[in-house]
Amino acid sequence: MAKDNVPFHGLVFPCSALGAEDNYTLVSHLIATEYLNYEDGKFSKSRGVGVFGDMAQDTGIPADIWRFYLLYIRPEGQDSAFSWTDMLLKNNSELLNNLGNFINRAGMFVSKFFGGSVPKMVLTSDDQRLLAHVTLELQHYHQLLEKVRIRDALRSILTISRHGNQYIQVNEPWKRIKGSEADRQRAGTVTGLAVNIAALLSIMLQPYMPTVSSTISAQLQLPPLACSVLPTDFLCTLPAGHHIGTVSPLFQKLENDQIESLRQRFGGGQMEESLALKAKVFPKPAAVETVTTAGPQQIQELMDEVTKQGNIVRELKAQKADKNQVAAEVAKLLDLKKQLALAEGKPLETPKGKKKK
Repeated sequence: MAKDNVPFHGLVFPCSALGAEDNYTLVSHLIATEYLNYEDGKFSKSRGVGVFGDMAQDTGIPADIWRFYLLYIRPEGQDSAFSWTDMLLKNNSELLNNLGNFINRAGMFVSKFFGGSVPKMVLTSDDQRLLAHVTLELQHYHQLLEKVRIRDALRSILTISRHGNQYIQVNEPWKRIKGSEADRQRAGTVTGLAVNIAALLSIMLQPYMPTVSSTISAQLQLPPLACSVLPTDFLCTLPAGHHIGTVSPLFQKLENDQIESLRQRFGGGQMEESLALKAKVFPKPAAVETVTTAGPQQIQELMDEVTKQGNIVRELKAQKADKNQVAAEVAKLLDLKKQLALAEGKPLETPKGKKKK
């Protein structure tokens, strides 16, 4: 819930439950967030500022990317803001270059160098050190989710992926595979360990990016049992000899032009487009004067008033009276003529302007 609901659910409702003296279960852990703003301001549905409901589906950006970014900026400790530029950066850096790059490389090495079969692994002290870092982050991930610190737990996933990328870069299996028997064995260990870390990331991603998680599981041919439970310590779920499926990129790069177009569209532009379309489809009807016919006596009285006011105007003009005075009396005359026309049931004539010479 948002922070403005905390006073009720943290004080008012528990007090009401206590006052009822009916042994109700009281809340023990209240989960609330701060506010999520939009760019440099606030979301506003009336002004068309921000992305609402199924609008996200129309952007062409996959649902899992939306899930990732909104959870990445989840306002857990303080207010945060949705930013199109930041969304582009996080997609291209954290997802494409970090997470996606690691998982894709691990799978591609298995396919390209080992015929799609996970190679035999002989772990060294460096490998054990890596697994210790991965296990530490995995345990931290569990602890954070228990405390509903969803945003911070997501960062643990990205940290493990970053460790994996560094591990591949340092060990360079694409070079070792061309060397001696010891080098080829080392390339197999690095590749096997990397693809097992990728399998772990697939399971950790399930609550955040379910579609991406399923895609990774399918590419690595992860056993169903391995997908059902997340361990607290690193486990080798893909043993030597396990065959993986076809590996393909998980994420696409977001381009500046694409993001700038979406920024303009959801900065209030969609409201203007909607109003313009509505005006085109449902044009505003022309104003119509209500015509009512009065009785003969009322019509005669109005005719007398028009004649009387007409004489006043003519006399003022003959005396060359002040223009403002004449204009005021002319206005009265026109109003009386309008009333007379309505009383007689005649349509009102639009005043004709003087033609310019």
